[in-house]
Amino acid sequence: MEELEYSDYKHPSEEYHKRSHGESFLRIIEKYFKPDGIYILDEPEAALSAQRQLTLLWHMHKYAQLGAQFIIATHSPILLSYPGAKILSFDSTNIQTCKFEETESYKITQLIINHKDMFIKRLLEDDVTL
Repeated sequence: MEELEYSDYKHPSEEYHKRSHGESFLRIIEKYFKPDGIYILDEPEAALSAQRQLTLLWHMHKYAQLGAQFIIATHSPILLSYPGAKILSFDSTNIQTCKFEETESYKITQLIINHKDMFIKRLLEDDVTL
């Protein structure tokens, strides 16, 4: 609602408060990202469904084709799949480049998709006492 307080004739409200977190996030990208920008995003997938992550990927591609650069901290296999992305892994003591298929996000997603029943059974097989 703070947005309404700061809006005026020259700067009308975008009514972000009437949108979901993800829809507001995508609207900001559509409105403010520019072709020659450098964008640093921290886990943008947190606000987005899988389908909307694909929308973000499309926007990133559109702007990258026009000269924009992106630095993204993510666990999303969808965002990590961007063709030609340089993926840096912080999982060990040394920061190192890795392939998409070597990321933990990819491995876990692949495991769940290919072996869902076994994965879920193993994860949930122990009784939990609170």
